[in-house]
Amino acid sequence: MTVPDAPGRWPFLGHTPALLRQRFAFTDSLHEHGEIVKLHLGPMPAYFVTSPRLAHEVLVTAGPKFRKGVMFDKFKPFVGNGLVLSNGDFHRRQRRLMQPAFHRDRLAAYAETMRRAATELSDSWRPGEVRQLDEDLQGLAVTIVGEALFHTEIGKQAVDEARRSIYLIIQQGMIRALSPKFVENLPVPGNRRFDEAIERMRGIVVDVIRDWRTENVDHGDLLSMLLLAGMTDEQARDEVLTLLTAGIETTALALSWTFHELGRHADVEARVHAEVDEVLGGRPVTVDDLPRLTYVRQVVDEVLRCYPLWMLMRRTLEEVDLGGTRIPAGAEVIVSPHALHHDPASFPDPDRFDPGRWEPDRAAQLPKGAFIPFGAGGRQCIGNRFAQNEIVITVATVAARWRLVPLPDRAVRVKFTSAAYPDSLPMTAVPRHQ
Repeated sequence: MTVPDAPGRWPFLGHTPALLRQRFAFTDSLHEHGEIVKLHLGPMPAYFVTSPRLAHEVLVTAGPKFRKGVMFDKFKPFVGNGLVLSNGDFHRRQRRLMQPAFHRDRLAAYAETMRRAATELSDSWRPGEVRQLDEDLQGLAVTIVGEALFHTEIGKQAVDEARRSIYLIIQQGMIRALSPKFVENLPVPGNRRFDEAIERMRGIVVDVIRDWRTENVDHGDLLSMLLLAGMTDEQARDEVLTLLTAGIETTALALSWTFHELGRHADVEARVHAEVDEVLGGRPVTVDDLPRLTYVRQVVDEVLRCYPLWMLMRRTLEEVDLGGTRIPAGAEVIVSPHALHHDPASFPDPDRFDPGRWEPDRAAQLPKGAFIPFGAGGRQCIGNRFAQNEIVITVATVAARWRLVPLPDRAVRVKFTSAAYPDSLPMTAVPRHQ
């Protein structure tokens, strides 16, 4: 079966200018051209999958026939061969070693870290104060992941460095991943800042690991679990860098957009507040409360639908039949969570914020592959439950005390990198109870 080319291809640069200039608008429209559409990243061809059934085939059913693609390869020289980037037997071994860190008992311990950090943040606000909420929540996400990773004094320095560098690494890294090889060697400020941030992050993580080896004490943190499981210093460094980069962006953005949407939809906000008041009764949230915060979870799922990662890439290990199309071995295949989450065939009126989509009866009708905020299959994000708990705990902690009100006549615009960022999110903190 012939695969159609996507519109907008440039000589030499292929579809990279369209991807970087139009971002989500470009990839969200590709379903109009078929279930598989050919893109060109510079001179390199790639197959863009637009339907849930073929996305499920790539990520789950035929998952063993794929490895991580070129986008991930471009990150390896900078953040190493961690779980998000590794392949094959090595990936399976590392995942087995890390799985106990995300066991139910460990998640319960992390939940207390999440609640305490969210409480400290909300305690710092003052009635009527305008907060730059996206910055507050980015800092919160870094703090939570950092404290879960390392509980040492030098670990606090690593958290501070992550606050400084991690978002620059994520944003500049996506530009590199979509650009031809020569772009990363250009002597431009973005490249220099990226290289310097990577070096700082790697240096501080190496220092934390060296400090742990000197003490040789189980601090009950994730780093201790990695090293006690038998990882080398290099493997542990790569996994820590991966967890820092992969474990922060999704939650910080989901939290930012959640409070943005609550501020825009008074009816949704009122239901969240009512549920939080009923379930918590004025006490702090615990991990045991999470199953009862059903509407909060619906709101979070709708945020994850509206504002997911942009693209995942895979490379075929052998020739693969996708929906009757033969994809050759060594080909790059792209799946876009954002495009799938905004496909009107799965989500009618996809630009409308509607937590009711996640009522059990409606959600059960979704086709496999339609909703993949954390990927799917054997490569699904190992920290997906950690992230979901963090978001719900933070929302419940803040909503119990505060309303966050948008500034009048202040439109929030979207910046696009590997996901949708608010350009700025100033909100006024208004106490719910005087």
